[in-house]
Order: sequence, then C-alpha cells, then structure tokens
Amino acid sequence: MNRRELIRWAVAAPFVLRSIPFERGAPLFRISLAEWSFHRCLWKQQEPHLDHLDFPKRARTHGIDAVEYVSTFFDKEKGTTPAYLEELRKRCAGEGVESVLIMVDGEGALGDPDEKARLQAVENHRKWLVAAKHLGCHSIRVNARSRGTREEQAKLAADGLARLAKLGGTFDLNVIVENHGGYSSDGSWLSGVIRSVGDPRLGTLPDFGNFHIQGDTWYD
Repeated sequence: MNRRELIRWAVAAPFVLRSIPFERGAPLFRISLAEWSFHRCLWKQQEPHLDHLDFPKRARTHGIDAVEYVSTFFDKEKGTTPAYLEELRKRCAGEGVESVLIMVDGEGALGDPDEKARLQAVENHRKWLVAAKHLGCHSIRVNARSRGTREEQAKLAADGLARLAKLGGTFDLNVIVENHGGYSSDGSWLSGVIRSVGDPRLGTLPDFGNFHIQGDTWYD
C-alpha cells in the first residue's frame, strides 16, 4: 500500500466502519495525544497558555488517557531531574493518564559523519531513556539525521541507531524513528536502515503527512 492508497483508505474508513457492529462504549482504537498539538500554547503564543506539567490534565479534558511528550517542552534546567519527573508521573497517575513515549529532538545527529559526535549524540539520548523509564513509557522517538550521499547516510544512521537501540534495551525501552526530513522522509530509505540494523527494539513512528523530501518531491 502506497501513501495515496493509505489516504484513500483513511477517507473511506469512517463510512466502512459505520457498517461494522461493535459494542457501544468500547472504542475501536485507543489513541494518544502528542504534546506537539499544543506547541503554540506551550510557547505562550496562543491562549490558553499551557505548562508542560499540566499536559496530562489537558489531555484528560479531551477524553484521552495516553500522552506523547516532546523533550523540548520539559523544563530546561530541571526537566530530567528525578524530582521533576516524579512530579509529572504523579500528575499522570492522578489523572489516570498513561505516558507512552518521549519525542527527543536537539540532542545531536545519530548519523553524524564524525564518529566522536555520533557517539556523543547517542550518549545525549541517555537522559531521555532514563526519563522515559521513570514515567513508564515504552519508547523514545528519535531522528535519523546525517550528512553525505544516500548510501553514506544510511550506513551512518544505522550505526548510531544500532548503538542507541542497544542502549535502550538496557532500559527495556524501544527506539522508534520518525520520518522527519531529509532521507528519513523517504520510506524506502528509512525502512532499509531499520532492516539493516535488525534490532527488534528499533522501529518507526510514521508521520503520514511528513513524507516531504525536498522541493516538490514527495515519497509515495
């Protein structure tokens, strides 16, 4: 199934599902709420303003009981400290909200051509694995950024991701990669990278509106 077929299915699905009997009150799927949905409120650009620690409560007001955090919205100074994480965990518990994952950005390129920088990027993600474990998440979401030719970037990204997946395994956590620009928005490239690593804890988090490669080029 390519991207166009998936979109057609998604449009038709509500009409198909109406004809399928199901138990009243039992949701067909459970959904989680991405913190990025409120990025303008979190950046105080749009009312009502929102504090990161209040995100679980906001999710609950929308009838959603699972959340996906964004690392850049954690407090810059104390966001990965045990006390801060415990406060967030308690707020989730109080609202009956499950922490699903942390989307990690700004911690260096996992496919950096410079080996020292690549290894440092892997190490930079460690604190988010610790945070995810404390909060009860099952995964962290990362990026597969690199430089070079298509083949060079695939090899470099695979190396960094393999190292991070191995580290994630020590926390019993998964590492999932989003199509987030560059070659990662090429589905065939990203799936090839994941297959080349071959770690069951390494996977993908598809953003179906983010397969833009460059200019007018979209992956289909």
